[in-house]
Order: sequence, then C-alpha cells, then structure tokens
Amino acid sequence: MLPDTTDVVVVVGDSPTERFLAEQLRIAFRAFEKRITFTWFNELSLEEMLERAAALPPRTAVFFALLSVDAAGVPHEAGKALDRLYAVANAPVFSESSVFFGRGILGGPLNSILALSRAAAGVSARILAGETPGTIKTAPIGFSAPKYDWRELQRWNIRDDRLPMGSEIDFRAPGIWEQYKLQVIVGFVALLLQAGVIFWLLFERSHRRIAEEDAGNRRREVVRLNRVVTANVLSSSIAHELNQPLGAILSNTEAAQIILKSDPPDLGQIGEILGDIVRDEQRASEIIVGLRNLLNNRSETELRCFDLNDTVQDVIKIVAPEAARRKIAFTADCTSDALPVRSDPIHLQQVILNLALNGMDAMDESTAGPRNLSIRTKQNHESRMAEVAVADSGKGIPEENLKCVFDAFFTTKPQGTGLGLPIARTIIQTYGGTIWAKNRDRGAVFSFRLPLVNPT
Repeated sequence: MLPDTTDVVVVVGDSPTERFLAEQLRIAFRAFEKRITFTWFNELSLEEMLERAAALPPRTAVFFALLSVDAAGVPHEAGKALDRLYAVANAPVFSESSVFFGRGILGGPLNSILALSRAAAGVSARILAGETPGTIKTAPIGFSAPKYDWRELQRWNIRDDRLPMGSEIDFRAPGIWEQYKLQVIVGFVALLLQAGVIFWLLFERSHRRIAEEDAGNRRREVVRLNRVVTANVLSSSIAHELNQPLGAILSNTEAAQIILKSDPPDLGQIGEILGDIVRDEQRASEIIVGLRNLLNNRSETELRCFDLNDTVQDVIKIVAPEAARRKIAFTADCTSDALPVRSDPIHLQQVILNLALNGMDAMDESTAGPRNLSIRTKQNHESRMAEVAVADSGKGIPEENLKCVFDAFFTTKPQGTGLGLPIARTIIQTYGGTIWAKNRDRGAVFSFRLPLVNPT
C-alpha cells in the first residue's frame, strides 16, 4: 500500500510481556532489514515517544504493537496511549490487533480479538466441565481477512486498487447518491419541471409579445382610421374655418394694392393691413397643423407631459365651428389649475372630439328643447386626478344601454360603426385612467379621469 516506505517505527512497551513481544517481532522483521530501517521505541517514555512521533521523516510508517508500561516504568492503557500517539504522529499507524481498529490505525490483516475470546471461552467451558487442560487441543487462529479504515485511506491518499484482494473497507462515508438518492431524484425531477415551466413561459412570453405588437399595430390603425372619420365629419367646418382667414387675406391684399396705387400711399394703413394678413395666415396655419396632427399615422405613441387644458383648448377651436354650423350653443369651462398628465395629446384630442361629436349627434336626434354642449375640466385634489366632462342636452342614454355603451360595435346610430367609444375607452385605460357615462336631467354626460403627474 505504501511502496515507498523506508522506515518503520515500532511502538512497544518495556514490561516483561512486551519485551518478549519485542524479541519475537525482531525475529520476524529480520527478513526485511535489508529493505527497511526499523526504529524501536521500547526504551523511551511515552512523552519521548510522542515527541519523536511528531517529527518523523518522510516515507515512514508506525507499527503499534502494545504499550502497557513504558521505559520510565509508567503504566498505560493501550487504547489511550494509541489515541495520544495518533493525535501527534505525522505518519500512518498500523497494528496487528483488531481491538485498535477504528481508533486511528490504517488496518490490514488483523488478529481478531472476538475470535480469540470465543476460543478462550470454549476452552474455559471444557475445563469447567471436567476436562484436563493438557488434553485440550485447539487449532491456531490466524489473521482475519484484511480490513481497512476508509477515513485513514483518504487521509494518506491510498487508492482502493492498492489494497489486497478480498479486503474490506469500513467507515466509508456514503456518497451523495447513496445518502440522498430520493432527494436527488426528486430534485432532478423538480429541476426538469421547473426548466419545462420556464421554457413554456418564455415561449408564451414570446408569442404574447408578438400578439401584443400585432394588437398594438391594429389598434393604432383603428385609431388612425377613426381620426380620419372624425376629420371627414368635421371637413365642412374646417373648410368654413379656413375660408375665413383665406378670404380675409385676399381682401387685405386687394386693399393694400389699391392703397399702393395712391400718391402718396398711406404706409401706416398698409402696415396695419400687413399685420392683419400675418394674423390670418397664422390662424390658417393652426387649422392645417391641427388637422395634420389629427391624421398623422405614427408607429409609436409619443408620450410627454403636458397641460390637459391646452389639449381641451385645441379641441374647442375645432369643435366650435361645427357647433355653430349645427346651431348648438357651445360653452367651455376650463379650470385655472394646471392639469399635467403624461400621454399622447393627439390621442386625447381624439377622445374629446369623439365625445363632443357624439353629443352633437344626440342633439340632432332631439327636436325639442335647447341645444347645449359643454366641455368642462377640473382637478380632484384628493385623488390627484384630472377630469374632463362633455355634456349635451340630447335625449340621454337608455338605462339598459349604460352598461354596454362602451362595448365594441354597440351603436344606436344608423350609420355608426360602434368603434368610437371603445377606442376612447382603450386610449384612456392605456394611460391609467377611467371613462364612464351617465344621464342627467336632460341629456348625458361622458367623463374621463387621468392621473396627474409632476411636470418635468
């Protein structure tokens, strides 16, 4: 097992029995003296033995024979003496007695104390039964099969293939598989299940993302088409609104040409005319830009922080001419408090326009009574929400329809698509808000709320 060994230290006591044992060992070891150097500790006290055992040279082995009385005449219990020796020795310890197995010796072919005890007990029983001791013959008891302490094999880095054939290895620590077989199987199965669940979730997430992108593209297309429909409805009002600044620009230009032909021309009056032309041109540009923004087909939502009152004012400029054309009294009441929200202003313009046009259509169906449309904004300080309400004086919403008025394809208009209010709800909910409808004494009120944000 240790083929490079050059020295063997023999630990044996100095009592008469141990001196006899030492002499027998010397005789047995003579055959190996040309290969191995033997060092005998029988002339040392236990303390001297411990001191020298702690500083043994490399390639040394210790053979523990017996230690009952050391050279100083101090008696010792062999097991405890071995324990102290094992604690300090820097070389592997061997012995021939099984009584020391498990207490630090590496192992090997051992004298079985159990077999010796049984044989002695059998002889004693025969003597007690009356047999003459001299007539009792017993077979010699040889060494048992080699057995080794697995812990010492690991300590001195001795591989199993170096052991004699048929060797037994005791105190082997069970491996993870032997010790936790069930737990390993359960853990492996759980790991497989977890990996499967993770893979399935990633697969579902990928498909959901694709579906969400597709749904988002479809929603944006529906929103754009709804804006086009809204613009078509307002086209006559927009044309009328553009005719006013364009007509004023033409009239002012003709007047300026006439003044320039006079001698001398009135430059002050011409300056006033040019100022009117600039103002009318800006008004026409605002109308065109507003229509372009309304119809703009963007691939991504442009989120930014803005005052909701400004968006309402932009819608008022678009709605007012249409209300006048339909002979509807239109009023607006915007709170003096700032209403900072984070969303796409064009989306909110579309929502408010849709609600206002629905209110006008509801009043077109009502022939009696005043025709009033109002847009009002306010701030709820407790809930930190901005609120917009669009009220009309039409015939109201039937009670059975209040719960489904925002459902897709639900409409009471002969030419309606049933998409305006569902789109409005989708837009408001996208930005964290809520939208609802209710009746009042005359007509209906559509309101929505959006969370306020800190302006940046």
